[in-house]
Amino acid sequence: MNPKEGEPCNECEICLGALSGSLTDIVEMDAASNNSVEDIRNIREEVNFLPTKAKYRVYIIDEVHMLSVGAFNALLKTLEEPPEHVKFILATTEPQKLPATILSRCQRFDFKRISNEDIIKRLEIVCKESQIEATKGALSSIAVLSEGAMRDALSILERCIQDGDNKIDEDKVKDLVGIPKTIFVGEMLESILEYDVYKALENVNQILQEGKDITQLLWELIRYSKDLLVFQATGKLELYNPEEKAQIKRISEKISKDKLVDLIYQLSDLGNQIKWSTQKNIIFQAGIIRLCNKQESINQDIEKRVENIENYLKSGNVSIKNNNQNNYQTTSAPNVIVNPNNSVPKEQISHKEKQKKEDSIKKFSNQSEKYWPQIMNDLKQSGKIVLYTNLMGTKVKELNDMTVGIEFPNGMTAFGKAVLEKPENIREISNLISIACGKEMQVKYISQEQAKNKMSNEENLQNFANQSDIPFHIID
Repeated sequence: MNPKEGEPCNECEICLGALSGSLTDIVEMDAASNNSVEDIRNIREEVNFLPTKAKYRVYIIDEVHMLSVGAFNALLKTLEEPPEHVKFILATTEPQKLPATILSRCQRFDFKRISNEDIIKRLEIVCKESQIEATKGALSSIAVLSEGAMRDALSILERCIQDGDNKIDEDKVKDLVGIPKTIFVGEMLESILEYDVYKALENVNQILQEGKDITQLLWELIRYSKDLLVFQATGKLELYNPEEKAQIKRISEKISKDKLVDLIYQLSDLGNQIKWSTQKNIIFQAGIIRLCNKQESINQDIEKRVENIENYLKSGNVSIKNNNQNNYQTTSAPNVIVNPNNSVPKEQISHKEKQKKEDSIKKFSNQSEKYWPQIMNDLKQSGKIVLYTNLMGTKVKELNDMTVGIEFPNGMTAFGKAVLEKPENIREISNLISIACGKEMQVKYISQEQAKNKMSNEENLQNFANQSDIPFHIID
């Protein structure tokens, strides 16, 4: 009855009764288990009674979003015209599930997450009053794990002393929750960045043998990557001891921000795959092996670069100038000149449209040595420079009635392979060759080394067939 700056005095009869739970004027109801119309009708009958000791009769309905539609409708009339001596407190973590008719009749107070610093300060007070010896690192870990909820922080703290030992350190907290040590997480991430699959799998096996949860391990990898990204951007680190900070500084020198962002997305995708899998360990280990595949990482970077180049060329603000129009075997790329004006002249647009119509009905010579230079020239004239430059110096020959082989005398680079194996590029080349041949044809890429191996295999088979007097014909 004597509030101090809005806070209860905790000394009078009403305050002591509220703390002990003996005050009948405060009624708390769990809507998760009492969500029927009948439960709300009981409240509607009780609100007519005056409070016994306190000034108001207070009804606290927890998890109010769990009430049924009928229960909400039954409560609505009371909320519209409540007695002067009655107060309702509706608590929920999902306000979006409440009907608009209920929300419009309430004063809404949104509680925000508590900062880690405030949680740590409160935990220090609780530990002091409860005679619990907790290290700074342990309290920091509890604050991070609670994700802004003081109730969760106190629950974790309580679980840490259930074994009767009032001494809590950071390792004890992580063992209790199932989180691997930060040093192990850092070593695992470092092995991924170095594409060391053996070291990465060794770290995974060591962590799994300790009984750690796969989902928790993935969460730690993502959080560690995020902290690396924050450190690169701001130079600040929180909740890490000196040894862990030194590890983060060393790892941050080996990876770029773009690579970190890409790694976070890949780890998140791996988490989604594990979520719906019954073989979580196998999917996780396969995902780690894939992240340690350097060639796949290079191909992903190449695909991004190719996509950027193609988008730039498709913008319509690029014109092509070739200093050597007759020699298609040159290895130098054509010069690219950027049109400073964003607009394309109407005459150029109409010419392009006319050219597209002509190309759609164009017929080439049906001999590969004649139609392939024409196709190369068509690619160049239509502005498909990425395709053109990666096909320069190639030759074609018909492997059978349905397949044309494109030979690469100097072999294929990783960049060229990534470009040419894109489905839309294969489709583009196949369409042009099909038009030239007058029938639908498929494309097959052949490097010089593959051609030699293929010829030696064919010769061996042919010799065997000749010796055995067997009719022999090779079909690819």
